[in-house]
Parts: sequence; structure tokens; C-alpha cells
Amino acid sequence: MTERNFKVLYKVSIIVLAVLVTLLLSSFILVILGADIMKTFYTIIITPLTRVGHLTEVLVRAVPLCIIALGVAVAYRSGIINIGAEGQMAMGILGFTTVALALGDMSRAVALPLALLSAVICGALWGFVPGILKAKLQVSELLSTVMLNYIAAQFYSFCLRVPLLDPAERLSGAGTPQSARLSQAVEIGRITGRLHYGVFIALVLAVLVYLFMWKTSFGYKMRASGAQSRAARYGGINVSAYVTLAMIISGAFAGLAGGIEIAAVHRRAIEGVTNNYGFSAVVVALFGMLHPFGIIPASFFFALLIYGSTLTPRAVGVPANIVDVMQGLIIIVIVTTQMVLQNSYLEDRLWRRFSAKRQEAV
Repeated sequence: MTERNFKVLYKVSIIVLAVLVTLLLSSFILVILGADIMKTFYTIIITPLTRVGHLTEVLVRAVPLCIIALGVAVAYRSGIINIGAEGQMAMGILGFTTVALALGDMSRAVALPLALLSAVICGALWGFVPGILKAKLQVSELLSTVMLNYIAAQFYSFCLRVPLLDPAERLSGAGTPQSARLSQAVEIGRITGRLHYGVFIALVLAVLVYLFMWKTSFGYKMRASGAQSRAARYGGINVSAYVTLAMIISGAFAGLAGGIEIAAVHRRAIEGVTNNYGFSAVVVALFGMLHPFGIIPASFFFALLIYGSTLTPRAVGVPANIVDVMQGLIIIVIVTTQMVLQNSYLEDRLWRRFSAKRQEAV
């Protein structure tokens, strides 16, 4: 066996081992809950693929996961971790809804692009804040993005209850926190069921992110800033500017995901619409190895888990939030796996041992 083949086998073995560990830990938790392990996994992973209706619901959830994860990957590659996408998505929804209500029955060719642009701008501005704090004052983005998530959540809730509250709810006295139904001029069409054309937007964005990050000088400088900030500064790259730009782009993607979710799925702003997509997208980005073409299948897989979890309470009596536990396990395993794969010293040491034993056998 050549050294190259050994290293490929080494990486594949580590990944397979990581998958087995995740399954083993998940199975252990299911045993504690007294659930049927095989039936639970079948319900979560296989059942959603058996019917067109289920599959469309999986794809509906994959769209926001993919778009937000692309933004998270851009930020991560640039040296800043964005865990504030949940708040950025909420601000994008507010921007989209406000403009959509203001434009009324204006033509779709004008109203929809303007509403989506508003979602992008609001998300970008919410991402700009932790970006500039990190770039200029070295404020931890982990702290600032978490705090901004709380602010965005409370502001979103206030807007649904006061300025954006549906007039019909106000008159009836019910007070359900939701906006008025948006006009058809700002709706994104559907393909079948609830599956909408936003799926194509997500795929196009994945290609654009790849071209931007790997085929342009801007993308190279952003990745250089994230890989080795000191070397990048020495090479004349304005690391602070690219860190801020990365957070703006990341926030813009989250805002756009929120706008698309309202325009294509809910058709009005409601509570709980973010559905923890902002947090799940971080896992999707890591699982997709922070690469656009890895994020596409990763978003589908996690959408499968999210939708499959909604089937478990009735099918096997397992709480739906078991998927949250599985996501936590996956994060731990992914981080550990990445650390092992990036440890070139361990890889070389194992190769030397393997070579020595092979020579002894000969």
C-alpha cells in the first residue's frame, strides 16, 4: 500500500468511525427512553422518503437550512463564527414583512424583489454589528451574536404584537401575534404541495458562493484571513475589513432565508417561524465541511432529521426533541473528527508504524 492510499484509507476510517460512534450514542439514549431503536431510526430517516408529500416537506425545511449554512460557512472560512443567524433571520423577516405590507398590491416584478432586498439588508445590518465589534474592538462574536439573538427575538415578538399585528386580530380581541396576510404580489410560487421555487434559489446561491470564495481574489483573501490572520496581514490583506464583510454576507443570507420562508411558506409573519434554523444551520455547515457542495446534501440530511422527528411521537412514542440531542452529538463528533483529521503528526506517525510493521512482515 502506498502512502497516498494509506492516507485516504485513514481519513475514510476516521469518518466511518465517527458515524458509528454517533449511531451508538444515539442508540444508547433511545434505550434509556425505552424506545425501539430500529423503528425510531426507520421513522426518522426512511419514512420521510417513502411518500412524495413527506419528501416535499423535507425539501421545504432544507431550503432555509442550506441558505443560512452557506452564510455561516462564508463567515467561518473568514475566521469568525456566526451563531447569530437566528436573530438575523428574524430581522430579515421583519424587513420583508414591513416592505411587503407597505407596497400593498404593487406588481410582483417590483414588490417581491424589493421585499427580498429589504430582508437581505436587515439581516446584513444585524450581522454587521458583531462583525465590526470583532474587527475593531476584538469583542467575542460568540458573546455578541448570542446577545443579539435575544434582542432580535424580543424585538420580533414586540413587532408582531404591536406595530405589525394583524388588524383583524386587533378588532376581534384575540390578539394572536401575527401580521396581516401578505398580498400575492410578494409570494414565491410553489411547485407541488408546499415545495416552492426557493429550492432553486438555494442551489444557485451554493454555486455563487463556491465561485465567490474559491474563484475570486475577494474570496481568496477572506479564506486567507480565516486560515492565518497574521500571515494575511503580513501579506497586505485588511483582515478587519474582510471579517466584517464576511459577517455582513452571512447575515444577508440569513435575512434572505427568512424572507423566502415568509414569501413561499407562511405568507405572513408568525411566531416560531425561525424554527431554530439559525442554530441548526451551524451544524449543517460543519457537517458539510464548510463547502457549498457539501452543504447541499448536509442540509437535506438535517431537514430529513427535523421532519422525521415530527413523526416519532405518534409512530414510536419518542419526543420530537430527540433530534436536538442527536444534533448535539453530531456537533461533538464532527469537531472531534475534524481535530483528528487535521492532526498531520498523528497521521504521519501511524503511517510510519504501518510501514515498519509491513517491512518486518516481509
